[in-house]
Amino acid sequence: MRFQTELVPATLIRRYKRFLADIRLSDGREVTAHCPNPGSMTGLADAGLRVWVEPNEDPKKKLKYGLRLVEVAGATVVVDTGIANRVVHEALKAQLIPGLEGEVRAEVPYGEKSRADFLVTQNGARIWVEVKSVTLSREAGLAEFPDSKTVRGAKHLGELSARVSEGDRAVMLYLVSRTDCDRFHPAADIDPTYAAAETAARAAGVTIMAFAVQASPEAVTIGPAPVRLL
Repeated sequence: MRFQTELVPATLIRRYKRFLADIRLSDGREVTAHCPNPGSMTGLADAGLRVWVEPNEDPKKKLKYGLRLVEVAGATVVVDTGIANRVVHEALKAQLIPGLEGEVRAEVPYGEKSRADFLVTQNGARIWVEVKSVTLSREAGLAEFPDSKTVRGAKHLGELSARVSEGDRAVMLYLVSRTDCDRFHPAADIDPTYAAAETAARAAGVTIMAFAVQASPEAVTIGPAPVRLL
């Protein structure tokens, strides 16, 4: 996935109210950017971090910059959680994810007022796919999810389990949205309910996958090899 508009570097001043971030552009101007990330952004919201923002000229948008990437300890982290689905969608369409080759549809209704991120049809069989963007790392090389409690995330795991019980396949795909991790496990201390739901989903037959991104200010793509699950 290539960025539609060239990203520009800036310095993070502060992130607040979940979806706002004050930044300092290279010309010294201080502006407020949209921060499309509902999580805690642990370790990624410290003042002084180098960030990359996407400018826009849309007269309907009050904020003229969107926060996309954060650089921390030599890693590039994609903090715009909406990018994960776009990256996975491109990878699915290009048949780049082993086991998930087939016809791809996005945002397909299922369960109780839910929409699956993707439905892959493979030789007549249905595979329901949910995607989670993973940005948390508290130990070198180890990615964790979630970075804050997520009732919605636990619900998605239950929905996937229900699809398996009806004879379909189901996949929870964690996209590790940073370039410094090769291992993954749930952050049970942050959200034990979610961790328990994932354990139950595994037992029910839901497949767990994790892939890391390759990220730069020009593009974000899925990596060629899966991340090791712990």
